[in-house]
Amino acid sequence: MYQNKNVLILGLAKSGFAAAKLLHELGAKVTVNDQKPFEENEAAQSLERMGIRVICGSHPLELLDEPFDLIVKNPGIPYYNPLVAKAMEKGIPIITEVELAYQISEAPLIGITGSNGKTTTTTLIYEMLKEGGKQPLIAGNIGTVACEVAKEASSENWIVTELSSFQLMGIIDFQPKISVLLNIFNAHLDYHGTKEEYAKAKGNLFKNQTNDDFAVVNADDETVMKLVQSSDAQKVFFSTTQRLQSGAWIENGIIYFNGEKIIETKDIALPGKHNLENILAAISAAKLTGVDNEAIVRVLKTFTGVKHRLQFVIEVNGRKFYNDSKATNILATQKALSAFENDSIILLAGGLDRGNEFDELIPYLKNVKAMILFGQTARKLERVAKEAGIEIIEHVDNVEKAVPIAYELSQPGDIILLSPACASWDQYKTFEQRGDIFIGAVHKLK
Repeated sequence: MYQNKNVLILGLAKSGFAAAKLLHELGAKVTVNDQKPFEENEAAQSLERMGIRVICGSHPLELLDEPFDLIVKNPGIPYYNPLVAKAMEKGIPIITEVELAYQISEAPLIGITGSNGKTTTTTLIYEMLKEGGKQPLIAGNIGTVACEVAKEASSENWIVTELSSFQLMGIIDFQPKISVLLNIFNAHLDYHGTKEEYAKAKGNLFKNQTNDDFAVVNADDETVMKLVQSSDAQKVFFSTTQRLQSGAWIENGIIYFNGEKIIETKDIALPGKHNLENILAAISAAKLTGVDNEAIVRVLKTFTGVKHRLQFVIEVNGRKFYNDSKATNILATQKALSAFENDSIILLAGGLDRGNEFDELIPYLKNVKAMILFGQTARKLERVAKEAGIEIIEHVDNVEKAVPIAYELSQPGDIILLSPACASWDQYKTFEQRGDIFIGAVHKLK
């Protein structure tokens, strides 16, 4: 397929590195272009040692004077990037690495996307399939790069992969056997421009599916329901608010799938009402692969969550600490606060300023007795805290300094919750780094 094809890899990171290596092995003539200077770029140096051509330090437009057959773009590079825009003008196909994964995979794929809950749902599906003996492999932002996983997969496996809107914009033939769309909220508007464009990118998940495939979708989300209307896939709905004729729903504290009782909600180990959507979606996907109820129940009784997503850290002198660093938008923090609606909360929040206000948080702050704020959005969050009637508001330099202050302000029985409602990039490279620093600071209290 790629023998002697001229392919440009635009942007490295993990996905670009994996794509470059794979295409080189498949016989393509690969050129890698990355912004990071070569002398600081270990990935580029490694690829050059393999005999791959590497150009670093900038994205020179004259690169496109060469006859490239394909560009594999790092998902984070926007389409208004001058090099990408010029490539589009020239009609060069532009894909992301997940398209490569689909092209080479012998295993059927389960693709999961949504504004919130992707990682938890992906992990739940993987654990259910593993418990059910389906030999799943996990890929995407929480596992190995998808094309690396696909290279090792056989028809006996299932590949369970988390997908972002950025990745889904760069697909041509990508066709998951089971697609899962959890929800659509305002997110990544700095990249997509409008909610409509963001939703359109998410909807690409369905575009190549046929009647032999399945689309698992949230019946409670109006945007999701509009997106799936044009899909040819067999639709499997889930809902936390209504009884369905088929699919997954909750009635009188019991989860059903196609009318069959699966588990009582009180027996589920994963905290938070918001996780019920993720659980319903995961059950639906697992049942479609043939996993039995006993395996699903075993997972739901023991799975307590994914790191940085409403993760219980430790209890210190009666105070429970939760790390929800993955809460990079308002909705995620709303859901975290709702999970503790009967508790007294000290909230740690703040981060990258994307231009939005935080008034939507106000109804969810009724049980918050103090807020510890940091990052670019601290002043905006302070205004919201005051409007919500919160009297104790502290400003600190960073997450690490927030932890001991939160402890000093707390009493036994309080919840101390890191749920920033903002991306981390003003102070930290990733939300994982922010969460790890929080965890480290909590353990220092012992």
